[in-house]
Amino acid sequence: MPIMQAAPVLLTRTLLYTAMTRARKLLILIGSPKTIEFMIQNADSKKRNTGLEFKLRCL
Repeated sequence: MPIMQAAPVLLTRTLLYTAMTRARKLLILIGSPKTIEFMIQNADSKKRNTGLEFKLRCL
């Protein structure tokens, strides 16, 4: 998984956790150790307004 400098809102612990749990056999992180450490420390999660609930109710 390439990890590059990006907006802090994109570099979250949740993204890293998702990559780790979806990897079947091996996960290789390619990037700056400083950025990876930032992701581990960045536990901020914003409420996502996807409209999924509305779409499911309309079915």
